[in-house]
Amino acid sequence: MNQVDYLRISLIDRCNFRCQYCMPEGAELDYILKQELLTDAELLTLIEEVFIPVGFTRFRLTGGEPLLRPRVVELVRAIASLPQTQDLSMTTNGFLLAPMAQNLYNAGLRRINISLDSLESDTFDQIIGNRGRSRWQQVWQGIQEAYRVGFDPLKLNVVVIPGVNDHEVLDLAALTIDKQWHVRFIEFMPIGNSDLFADRGWVSSEELRQRIRECWGLTESQIRGNGPADVFQIPGAKGTLGFISQMSECFCDRCNRMRLSADGWLRPCLLNETGQIDLKTALRTGVSTAELREQLRHLLALKPEINFKQRYAGTTTGAYTRTMSQIGG
Repeated sequence: MNQVDYLRISLIDRCNFRCQYCMPEGAELDYILKQELLTDAELLTLIEEVFIPVGFTRFRLTGGEPLLRPRVVELVRAIASLPQTQDLSMTTNGFLLAPMAQNLYNAGLRRINISLDSLESDTFDQIIGNRGRSRWQQVWQGIQEAYRVGFDPLKLNVVVIPGVNDHEVLDLAALTIDKQWHVRFIEFMPIGNSDLFADRGWVSSEELRQRIRECWGLTESQIRGNGPADVFQIPGAKGTLGFISQMSECFCDRCNRMRLSADGWLRPCLLNETGQIDLKTALRTGVSTAELREQLRHLLALKPEINFKQRYAGTTTGAYTRTMSQIGG
C-alpha cells in the first residue's frame, strides 16, 4: 500500500449538470442542507490540525460542482497558502470556469481537471442531461480560458460509455497532439447509475489503447501523475493520454487517497465505508483535534487492499446506490 497523503475534498454535493453516469434520470436526490455542510473554518481546521499533522500534503477540491461553493476562490487561497500544502488541484465540469479561471489561478490553484465527455454538442448534452440550450460551448470556453491562464497540467476527464461516446476516442486523443493537454479516459463504473451500467457495460482501457495504437502508435510516457492513471503518449505529441482502469486493471494496491464528503464524513475509498468518521459532528460537539488525529491514524490502518470489482460484486444488491457527489467526488 502506498503512503496515503492525498485527500479529495467535496466542497458541495450539488451540481448544475446531471450526468448519466452519476445521477439516474428521474431520480430525486436528497441534497445536504446548507447548515450541514462543513464551513470554511471547519474545513481549514481539519486540514491544518488533523490531516496535515498525519501526513496529508496534497488536496483536490471536488463536488458535486465545486465552483458552486460560495467564496470558493477565498477557500482556494487559504489552502494554497498553507506552507505544508505541496499540491492543490480541482475537478470541475467547467461550465462556470471561464470567468473564474484567472482568479483561481491568482489564488494559488495550479492544476485543474475538467470533465469533457464529448466533442459533439448533442452527445455532450445527452450525457449531462441537458434539454435546453447547449452547454458544450460554455464548457469549451472554460477549457480555453484555463489553458490561456496557464494551468499546467490541464487535464480533460472522459468517462467512456459504450454506444454513447466511445466512437470519439480518437478525436479526443488527438487533442493532446498540438497542445500540452492531458486527456484521461476513465472506465465507466457502476456508481450513480447502475441501470445504465447494466445496459451499456464498459470498454476496457486496453481496447482504447489499441484503437489509438492502430492510428498513431502509442508509447509509455515519462510524465507521471499523482493519481491512478497509466500514462501514455502519441509519438511526438505535446500532451499525454491517461487511462484509469478501475474495472479492468485493479489499482487498489497503489491507492494513496481518502475522501471527505461535503457534510464531513471521511471515507477510506469509493466502495468501502468501513470505519468512516463523522468529522463535522465531532468538531461541533467539542472532540479535540488530537483525538481526531488518532481516529484518522486508525482509519488509515484499516484502509484495505481490495479489488474494486470484488467490492462491487459483494454489495447486497449487486449495485452501489450512492452517487459520486454523495461519496465525495
